[in-house]
Amino acid sequence: MSIWYDPIGLIESSLTTLFLSWGFSAEITRIVIYILGGFTLATGAMIFVTFLIWLERKVIGRMQDRLGPNRVGPFGIFQSIADMLKIFTKEYITPAGADLVAYNLAPILSVAGVLMIWAVMPLGLTFLGVNLNMGVLYIIAAGAIGEIGVVLAGWGSNNKFALLGAFRAIGQLISYEVPMMITLMIPIMFSGSLGLNDIVKAQSIWFVALAPVAGAIFFITQVAEIGRSPFDLIEADSEIVAGFNIEYSGLKFGMFFVAEFLHAFTAAALFVVLFLGGWQGPLAEKYPLLGVFYTSIKTSLVYFVIIWMRGSLPRFRMDQMMDVNWKLLTPMALATIMATAVVDKLTANGQIASRIGALWLANIVIIIFTLRYLRSFSQRRRRPLVVPNASGVIHETTGEVIS
Repeated sequence: MSIWYDPIGLIESSLTTLFLSWGFSAEITRIVIYILGGFTLATGAMIFVTFLIWLERKVIGRMQDRLGPNRVGPFGIFQSIADMLKIFTKEYITPAGADLVAYNLAPILSVAGVLMIWAVMPLGLTFLGVNLNMGVLYIIAAGAIGEIGVVLAGWGSNNKFALLGAFRAIGQLISYEVPMMITLMIPIMFSGSLGLNDIVKAQSIWFVALAPVAGAIFFITQVAEIGRSPFDLIEADSEIVAGFNIEYSGLKFGMFFVAEFLHAFTAAALFVVLFLGGWQGPLAEKYPLLGVFYTSIKTSLVYFVIIWMRGSLPRFRMDQMMDVNWKLLTPMALATIMATAVVDKLTANGQIASRIGALWLANIVIIIFTLRYLRSFSQRRRRPLVVPNASGVIHETTGEVIS
């Protein structure tokens, strides 16, 4: 076993031999190794978030014709560390009447839900924590933990604005999980497995090339799940004063902040694993370290798109956000999975080129019907409403009188 081929396995076997030589039982040794692995993962993720915060502020600053952080350290690289130290020293304020268990548990669950996903994320052929054969279901369950944190934060804060923010957040997260889970079935269908590493291995052709509509829907729902623009209704300052975390201060607020930034990068990595081939690339199976490099490049590009959307797109209204989900994305996801299942079954024994062509034709048909639906929906919204008024016709949306 080489450290370049399977470093995690080599470290695990070395620690197992060491602890057994100290007289630990096999069960205790396994528990200690899991604890050390979890601690290393959590610590590394927390350190990495400081870089993500700096990067995002710098990139959005350039997009908006600003400099971004440029004072603390070269190019402002230590600004996130300064902010982190400031958060550590801030006073903890607990609102009167708060449910202490729910209030204090919420930020922990928000971070834990994101960190747990990285335990099964295949960065390379052998660069992963645990290779679960039910990895997709595990990711769905881990994401639900973060949603529980949102509910506990809103309910436990004893604040009507926090509670309203939690209601809006949960309404958004649960709603957009429907098309997300539907499109999640397509990589499972193509690979025949629920394991993330098996899904990556099955992508000799990236799944986004076989099902581009499903990939687009999954990406949009992931952006909505992390609450980024244009789906940032969760923290609409002008309406609900920052949302469900309004009553938090100090490190507790910082944990929500860490969860958001880490979740954005995690969503990009998950999209890469499911639709962009993950660690697949030239010589990636022979040299797994190259797979880590390929995963990092792809994830960085997808993460840049998420940052780009945050720096340029305005926020939806609440009704518009729900309309996009229930009237557009969910029907498209259902149509996509049905068309993909039928076409893939009919072309299973055919040539690769014919299979790809049939799948693309099905996606083009779905896009055409979607565009026709959007055009008719837009025309209905612009149609004037006739009212019994001597002045004439009153426009439905603007209220202007049309003679």
